[in-house]
Amino acid sequence: MTPTLAQLRYLVAVADCRSITGAAASVFVAQSALSRAVQAMERDLGVELLARRGRGVDLTPEGARVVRLARTVLDAVEAIDDIGTAHGKGTRATLTLVTTPTLAIDLAADLISAFTERQPGVDVRLQQHDSREALTQELTDGRAELALVDLPVDKDLTTHHIQEREVVLISPIGSRLPDPVPFRLLDGLPMVLPTPGAGRRTEMEAMFSCLGVRPVPSLEVDERLAWVTGVTDGCGSVIWYRDVASRAFGHRAEVRSFAPPLLRPVGIAHPRRPLSRAARAFIAHARHKAPVREPAR
Repeated sequence: MTPTLAQLRYLVAVADCRSITGAAASVFVAQSALSRAVQAMERDLGVELLARRGRGVDLTPEGARVVRLARTVLDAVEAIDDIGTAHGKGTRATLTLVTTPTLAIDLAADLISAFTERQPGVDVRLQQHDSREALTQELTDGRAELALVDLPVDKDLTTHHIQEREVVLISPIGSRLPDPVPFRLLDGLPMVLPTPGAGRRTEMEAMFSCLGVRPVPSLEVDERLAWVTGVTDGCGSVIWYRDVASRAFGHRAEVRSFAPPLLRPVGIAHPRRPLSRAARAFIAHARHKAPVREPAR
């Protein structure tokens, strides 16, 4: 028997999540129903698609081949739906995405540009908020369907990992620091930090506490432009993403990796409820099209 579209979607979800539990949550079906659907497909095809390992699963070579073909089929179905939308009632889908200003600078903009080129029938509205707490509230209140955010987030949200981004130390020109810089040298280092009580400041203080260091706040401000001027004016160092640092500072600051490298996962989050087709398509696009960020060598 030919696999159904539902079976293909379930198998692709398993391939993306690497677990039956995660896959079931991502497509909003019971775990038992998803397992039965995949097992039925294995029986019909006469091959094993998944290799179970504890709580996770891996694709067999045959499973990997079926997943590649399934993605092609599902992409084609989405494209046909888009044709129907474009020549039907003329309605357009709207997807509201929220993120932080930092992630909006390049990652969100790149993803949205490529997505709308591929999905011209979808309008993506990008909104920005300074804290992950505000992003979570937008999702909970239904004002946004998806959030592009640093992970982890509230455990009540479903998340989809997109990429790892390197977090670096950006310092004024002439700073006497090694490259890469050990975390212990953050102790007593003058730093430009978010204001006390801000979500980002709370996260940083938790990290400093775990590392056993205590930087000296030289400037406390939430405006990202002020972070740039604070560093270039010699007030202190700031912790930020490497790719953002390249755009914001150019050659006006010194950028150093940490030893060991500090990587931060970024993903898409949404409430545990059914998503629109546009949202599902954006998640699939982001998972497979987001550029890989690696530490500098």
